[in-house]
Amino acid sequence: MRFSLRFLLETIFTAGTVGSLFYYVLSFAGLVSFLRVKRRNSKPATFPGISILKPLKGVDPEVWDSFRSHCEQQYKTFELIFGVSDANDPVCDVVRRLQTEYSSIPIKLIVCDRVLGANIKVSNLAQMLPHATHDVLLVNDSDIRVTPNYLREIGAPLADPGVGLVTCLYRGAAAKTLGSCLESLSIATDFVPGVLSARLLEGGLHFGLGSTLLFRRDDLTAIGGFESFIDYLADDYELGRRIAAIGKRVELSEVVVDTFLPAYSFGEFINHQLRWWRTIRDARRWGYMGLMFTFGLPWAIATVLIADGAAWAWELFATTLAARLIIGMGTAIGVLHEGGTMRTFILLPLRDLITPVLWAAGLVSNRIHWRGEEFTLRDGRLERA
Repeated sequence: MRFSLRFLLETIFTAGTVGSLFYYVLSFAGLVSFLRVKRRNSKPATFPGISILKPLKGVDPEVWDSFRSHCEQQYKTFELIFGVSDANDPVCDVVRRLQTEYSSIPIKLIVCDRVLGANIKVSNLAQMLPHATHDVLLVNDSDIRVTPNYLREIGAPLADPGVGLVTCLYRGAAAKTLGSCLESLSIATDFVPGVLSARLLEGGLHFGLGSTLLFRRDDLTAIGGFESFIDYLADDYELGRRIAAIGKRVELSEVVVDTFLPAYSFGEFINHQLRWWRTIRDARRWGYMGLMFTFGLPWAIATVLIADGAAWAWELFATTLAARLIIGMGTAIGVLHEGGTMRTFILLPLRDLITPVLWAAGLVSNRIHWRGEEFTLRDGRLERA
């Protein structure tokens, strides 16, 4: 009986390891596919006006320089629209300072005093939209920093009428805490390879990333406006999914932007990851179950232990470790151009051992913590706990 149980576990752990190796091969192919895409001309035929919508809550790390980077665009016509739920939010002072320093740029601060749905960010966007002058809209997170050519480069694909949404990958600039470093490592070595794998496997993206969402007002209207997903947690995912559903392509730009991570404690990192895992679970249920085949190192370690350190198990472990490092480093350096992440690679085993626990925890509860509030997540929709 013991032998049978041990044989069963050995088979399961080995299959998990081999499945992870197949995933790493897929990730590598996705990485190569992204890097091989021929660079598009960053100068579109026309330069339509762009309304940048930024819903805000609180003061994020490095927020002043992040806001300034949007004001220093080498682009002819654009405006910035900031939205807050509370007129006394301290971030309002930052926006007013921005209005003073960049008085030549249309910068609006909108107080969104109605609660239209559970997702306050989308509720604010719906109230900001009537103040937008232009027919091309850009939504990105408040902690995003961009280069001066950002609008020109992300705008180029939208010159094709078949493209309905342009989105971007991002790299995480970590604060000097363990939680923040683990979050940055997660972005570079798990999130980005996952996006590139999905792009390859599904023949393109069918979702958006909150770091950049560039789209036409007409396409937003065609999917029912912001109100159509005002109760969903994964608003960026929903926007991309719904635009793809009306027959428009979601384009992954070659632009990579920066996001500045808070100084997460280890506990805050865990809470943030749990929210992310539960968001993925509700948005892509079958994909979530398939994520168990991305836990290469935990599977390989379990195989070595159950096989009593057999030579073949150690060889499988070494192969898995090498593949994991190649994917992680290849993404960090080749795609994100992020040398800083390399300094945190010593934390990769810790991050990978935590991941299966977070994945399992993502299955057993619907509670999430988001911006100081607690919600229940049901089929992707938020309900206040």
